[in-house]
Amino acid sequence: MGFTSAWSISSHPDAVIAELGPRLAPALEADRTNPAARLRWEAWQSAPLPDHRTWYTDRAQADAIDSFWSLTRPGEHVDDLCNGITDPEFHVVQDLWEPEPDPADMFVSVHRKDYAVAALFHAIGPGRAALLPGWCGNVILTAAEVRRTLPGVERALTFTRGERVRVAARDWLDYGAREERVTEGPLRVWRSAATAGRGLCAVALHLC
Repeated sequence: MGFTSAWSISSHPDAVIAELGPRLAPALEADRTNPAARLRWEAWQSAPLPDHRTWYTDRAQADAIDSFWSLTRPGEHVDDLCNGITDPEFHVVQDLWEPEPDPADMFVSVHRKDYAVAALFHAIGPGRAALLPGWCGNVILTAAEVRRTLPGVERALTFTRGERVRVAARDWLDYGAREERVTEGPLRVWRSAATAGRGLCAVALHLC
């Protein structure tokens, strides 16, 4: 069965973040504290997966691969919120994306039968992924929190020339000519928000 997923990071004034918080924060926390999700996170932190091009040549890796996919696909509670299941009055397009039409204030990665967060986490590895705030691609931050977390995000997503080559090889997503890579767009938006004094909201969801 096919699906389409999206991962978006958008910057907003603190007034908008304050409106979004009561909706998004409980869903994010429910996904973050899910015992099964925590076990998957700990398993990946302690035993990173090898290069994805080897995944299906050794069936001994099957359980670890399945665990990683479960960890990095959209979290159930955030996904249900963004799709109007738990809150029919919240619509991710109208409430999150349309109010910020300036491309400088957003990063959006949409893929069929794939997950942007999974590709990012595999590309950068568990050590760098642990520096990113929030939980598996989902986060809501005030302007002050954006400024405070920016150094960690820069450590996670800034690479030497050699590191960039290795990271690019581990990012399996296909990109169009104008698409930003998952290893580049998030840091751009984070820096832009910090400079402009804006908050951030990031959500990973199924579109269909």
